[in-house]
Amino acid sequence: MSEARRRRLTRAERAARAGPLADDHDGVVHRKDLRLVGVSRADVRTEVAAGRWRTHGRHTVQVGTGLLSAEADRWRAVWESGSGAALDGASALHAAGLTGYTTDLVEVTVPRANRRRQVAGVRSRRRRVVGPLVGAGVPRVRPEWAALRAAEWAKSDREAVLVLCLVVQQRLTHPQRLLAAWQQVKVSRRRRLLHAAVDDICNGAHSLGELDVAALCRKAGLPPPSRQVVRHGPRGRVYLDVAWEDVGLVLEIDGGHHARALHPVDDTLRQNEITLGNEMVPRTPVLGLLLRPEPFMDQVVRAYRMLSERAA
Repeated sequence: MSEARRRRLTRAERAARAGPLADDHDGVVHRKDLRLVGVSRADVRTEVAAGRWRTHGRHTVQVGTGLLSAEADRWRAVWESGSGAALDGASALHAAGLTGYTTDLVEVTVPRANRRRQVAGVRSRRRRVVGPLVGAGVPRVRPEWAALRAAEWAKSDREAVLVLCLVVQQRLTHPQRLLAAWQQVKVSRRRRLLHAAVDDICNGAHSLGELDVAALCRKAGLPPPSRQVVRHGPRGRVYLDVAWEDVGLVLEIDGGHHARALHPVDDTLRQNEITLGNEMVPRTPVLGLLLRPEPFMDQVVRAYRMLSERAA
């Protein structure tokens, strides 16, 4: 080894070599990358002892001493979790820009065949296949797959559906990519919920079919309704989702696409036309019946009883 390689770097040299690497990772750098530019373990110990740098585990060196940013902490979580680790679930989505959904730990997935290390502030899981991964930045699972895993790991059904809604609303992935990824999922403890939610969020044609409306009505004490009842309006046939024709009650169940573009205008015209025929038309989103069926069905029960009393 040459004298140039053996000598201890000066403070200025250490800063000049480590600084650009740390800038690429929001203030942190992997030890192996420091070694590649000639910053040795002894150099790191010198900077840490002087109070200018800090270490965060076996591999992560902070070129500075402040609190780690969220981005720097994600790099730390991946580096410290083991070879082949990548951000997954909500953490992968946060790295992609997700807002409105938080978790208490950084979510990381490690290849099943590799060693997994316990890291403070990190929840790691093993998978046979970690990816597919995004090609740039901190290693992370693609948004559509990360969203499905975040929904699977969510604390409640409500959170599971929320994260799926947000990832599409915030355009972190295209609805068809989310749908395509879901169709490849083999095992899910929330399969019925997620199948209906993904189908609805991605504007699928069968989301209503995933709801057992008859079972909801039985549980609420209502008689069986008619399905897909036909009415004739100024623009031709109108198909009603659920109806109790004997009392003049119609329940319209809206898919996710009803909140987009001109659908609210068309829906209002449609509802007004039905109401002009002296029928009551309460509305509910598909996700409402999935997540909070009781309050929505309570409204339907009250409407049914009121119309029944009028007809008596």
